[in-house]
Amino acid sequence: MAITLKRWDRQALGAALLVAPLAIFVAVTFVAPLATMLVRSVYQPAVAEALPETLAALAEWDGGSLPDEETFRIAGAEFVALNERRALGSVATRVNRLESGMRSTLLGTARSLAAETPSASWREAMIAADADWGAIESWLAIRRAGEVITPRYYLNALDLDRGGAGEIVVQPEDRRIYVSLLLRTLAISIAITGICLLLAYPVAWLLAHARPRRAGLLLLLVLVPFWTSLLVRTTSWIVLLQNQGVINDLLVTLGILAEQQRLALIYNMTGTIIAMVHVLLPFMILPLYSIMRAIPERHMQAAASLGASHWQALRRVYWPQSLPGVAAGSLLVFILSIGYYITPALVGGRTGQLISSMIAYHMEQSLNWGLAAALGGILLLLVGTLFFIYDRLVGVDRMRLGG
Repeated sequence: MAITLKRWDRQALGAALLVAPLAIFVAVTFVAPLATMLVRSVYQPAVAEALPETLAALAEWDGGSLPDEETFRIAGAEFVALNERRALGSVATRVNRLESGMRSTLLGTARSLAAETPSASWREAMIAADADWGAIESWLAIRRAGEVITPRYYLNALDLDRGGAGEIVVQPEDRRIYVSLLLRTLAISIAITGICLLLAYPVAWLLAHARPRRAGLLLLLVLVPFWTSLLVRTTSWIVLLQNQGVINDLLVTLGILAEQQRLALIYNMTGTIIAMVHVLLPFMILPLYSIMRAIPERHMQAAASLGASHWQALRRVYWPQSLPGVAAGSLLVFILSIGYYITPALVGGRTGQLISSMIAYHMEQSLNWGLAAALGGILLLLVGTLFFIYDRLVGVDRMRLGG
């Protein structure tokens, strides 16, 4: 018994050592960045660490009138100290996201107070430096920006905000962009998945039932674009689809279109769909092909011998057996398309952008990493929820049983 346990321990240790490099790689490159993103979407300590005394004073403020003189003095002193350390800019940027114009207000006030320290009233000196300090909204913005754990980024990602009393309100109409962009991303991802399925199913069937030599050649044609650089394929579509591109020139040359009737195929949603379908099509073909290869041809022959037409045999015998490949390919294409960035950014223009472009904008340009993380978190939750529902309703195990 002891010998058996020792042998089992050695086998388990050997298996763990084999798996360890992959587990470490996944933890470092996937789990850790994902956890960091989710934490950043709700944890924002920068303002709280920079203005501890101001926020402590504002915690006792009722929010119905301007803070007292002592709060003005504490805030003004901290603004000046931060500005001398050149740390006020980042704080001002975070407050400005909640109340437009607060960046210039904070920086200008700090410079004014540093040039001449108030000898009497800090309130009067700060309001004289910038009239925004006479507005309650400015102080509410500072207090809200100082929240260490905050849901505001998720609210902003859903086109919501909090009112003066803390209630959840809808953003003004001209600032509601994220929900519509998210719905557009979902719609486009579903459309691309459907188009890929329609195009890939007959190709996969042909691959699975062709002679070995012909099947190898067809498989090579599928894989060669798959191995080509994504950037090369996307820029090739720009050449093909642009107003003076190959496709429009061919249509004009054949007389199908007049010169002034050239089609707008690029820098819009049409270009995004065409390019993404081309890029993602192999991800649908290969899962379908792997399942169709395992379907015995005698099943269709048996259906025909029992009087079924070719269409009936395809619909009632072949299609149910291919559903695991349909499910795998559809999930793969949908998940890839919902987070695609390079192709929509290059060929989508203003109307063909997806939610990934907005996430990249906040990461690279506006530097609002909290909002970018919240958008990514919502996207992750949405994909996970859809995957769970899909698996529960039409999961692979159910489809193998024919529904």
